[in-house]
Amino acid sequence: MPIRDPRPRSQQIAAELRADIMAGDLPPGSRLPSTAHLAARYEAPGATIQNAVAILKQEGYVEGRVGKGVYVRPTQQQTITPVDYARPAEPGQPYTWITAAADHGQRGASRLLGVGEVPAPAQVAWAFGVEPGAPVVRRTQILSLDDAPVELVHSYYPVDLARGTPLAERRRIRGGSPAVLADMGLEPVSFEDVLSTRPPTPEEFVALELPVEVPILRTFRVSIAASGRPVEALILIKAGHRHEIRYRWPVGR
Repeated sequence: MPIRDPRPRSQQIAAELRADIMAGDLPPGSRLPSTAHLAARYEAPGATIQNAVAILKQEGYVEGRVGKGVYVRPTQQQTITPVDYARPAEPGQPYTWITAAADHGQRGASRLLGVGEVPAPAQVAWAFGVEPGAPVVRRTQILSLDDAPVELVHSYYPVDLARGTPLAERRRIRGGSPAVLADMGLEPVSFEDVLSTRPPTPEEFVALELPVEVPILRTFRVSIAASGRPVEALILIKAGHRHEIRYRWPVGR
């Protein structure tokens, strides 16, 4: 016998509508079917349909328009192509993530939360080839689009590389860390990403102002210089309902 979905019916219906929105079957600007229509489709009471739509409103997928109905919001998930953000900014220019936001008509910003030496988490220690708990430099910041927080970033660096450089200073870096690494002759030439999803920690829930029941997309990225040395490890925490990832790679023979 198949296992039944144990979630409340309103959450199940919200999940199906959300999937249609994310797949483009309910495109931005389109009107959601009426409560009566959805009630008939899902064989559910009107109150259950209204609760499902309320979930989608809270998550930012739809919006109500007085006297007109409920519509899919024009701005949906941000499509991130990681390689586009790995290149150093041109001299004097902002971090490429902020530039890319402007290209999409959005206002990108970063807020530095902290800089200092911390014990290396296990994944970071493995990446740098040091013992877990060994000191590493960490920079933590929040990235936002149009004043809404969308990503929590923890950037780690080997202490012998970062000490005495802007990477270890408690100030924002124009052009971001790729610009500093390039100036040091350590511009990354390859990257390795490990992606996973999970429920947010309390820190992540608050920092990203997440709706209830929304997961986070976690990326662990190791940046490697031409010499083969890992020079940066990133833990990128993105709001799951605001992002999707696009990868492009050549097919070798």
